Amino acid sequence: MLKWALIFALVSVIAGILGFTGIAAGAAAIMQVLFFVFAALFVIFLLLDLFVFRSGD
Repeated sequence: MLKWALIFALVSVIAGILGFTGIAAGAAAIMQVLFFVFAALFVIFLLLDLFVFRSGD
């Protein structure tokens, strides 16, 4: 999912440089959503690993 966020970030930068502002804004919006979903999943799984999936050593 992070790969797709980076792809859309690259598309938005290239489209912005070439002057396609509508495409750049759309790609940037998609990239932003994907990034925050990825970040939220990362935090959730990190907390699960810290508190739930610890073995009782």
